[in-house]
Amino acid sequence: MALKGPNGEKTRKRTRSRASSAASIRDVARVAGVSTASVSRCINNSGTLSDGTRERVLAAIDELNYTPNSLARDFRRGRTFMLLVVLPSVGDPFFTDVMRGVHAEAGRRGYGIVISDTQHNSLSANEVETLLISRQADGIILFGTASPFATEILSSRRRRAIPIVIGCEAIAPELKRYPSVQIDNVLAARQATEHLIDLGHRRIAFVAGVGGSMLTADRERGYRAALEAAGKRVSAATVVAGDLSVAGAAAAAKRLLAVDPRPTAIFCANDEMAIGAASAIAEQGLRIPEDMSLVGFDDTRYAAVMQPPLTTIRQPAERIGMRSVQRICKLIEEPSALRDNPEPEIVAHELIVRASTGPVPNGR
Repeated sequence: MALKGPNGEKTRKRTRSRASSAASIRDVARVAGVSTASVSRCINNSGTLSDGTRERVLAAIDELNYTPNSLARDFRRGRTFMLLVVLPSVGDPFFTDVMRGVHAEAGRRGYGIVISDTQHNSLSANEVETLLISRQADGIILFGTASPFATEILSSRRRRAIPIVIGCEAIAPELKRYPSVQIDNVLAARQATEHLIDLGHRRIAFVAGVGGSMLTADRERGYRAALEAAGKRVSAATVVAGDLSVAGAAAAAKRLLAVDPRPTAIFCANDEMAIGAASAIAEQGLRIPEDMSLVGFDDTRYAAVMQPPLTTIRQPAERIGMRSVQRICKLIEEPSALRDNPEPEIVAHELIVRASTGPVPNGR
């Protein structure tokens, strides 16, 4: 029975109070006749909504007295429309491009983004769980995280199931059970090395990432496969760790340039290391490509403007970011999707030949 009051005001206030205490983002979506993602986009002012849809959502929010604080209730019910993205370094130009795709697709789907920068350090399972709870994230996209994270989070049965998608390479064996979006790194590195072999190079050095890391292991595997197919043995002296940094690669290149006989080409496992290698080559008074050919990997924004412009493998960074968001949303919305389709999604790469590679020097 409705409560009576002056002009019915008391009745209306109590009705709105009940709506406020019970309303959820799903209730708003039901009343407005739209998806929960559309409601989230309206609340967060992200993505694209038609004027008619936005008006229906705002009307439903007003009718139910729904407030942003209701997102906490949605989290307890299992959805927050937030994604946790874990990166080894937000300053890496490749991941900057990846994040452009992540932000675009997340915004289109009504999801917010929380970024965790590990600075190439381990991220423990407890840290991830804290991030998920305190930042209210529905799932995780991992880009190049350290292996102790994977081991801990997978070994504990006490933790709730967490939707996880791997962007780019799975750098720990445990992570290979999760869906991923990546290029075929073995094939790409093999093609880059074969390009140098076709130019006549036989003493080709490889600058890898951190020693023992799986991050560049497939690229090293492709490099070795190309040389072995050409009948060339890979020398331990010509495979060095460059720590995925400019400084680390510069130091690695100096060691390679001291090898006798000196390599005629250097293949770096990412473009940032190729920049460091180019600096060390120039310091030795050598020219690229007349004295030393140089190849990178990723085709970041710096590759085309280096002097000379860098031959490299192009990864579709923005597409990797976009597809990673699409796959994590699929897992969140349909948990069985992980069981039904855990296989990696392979996106196309491209060998970009520029002026940093040339024929092997005469007499070398």
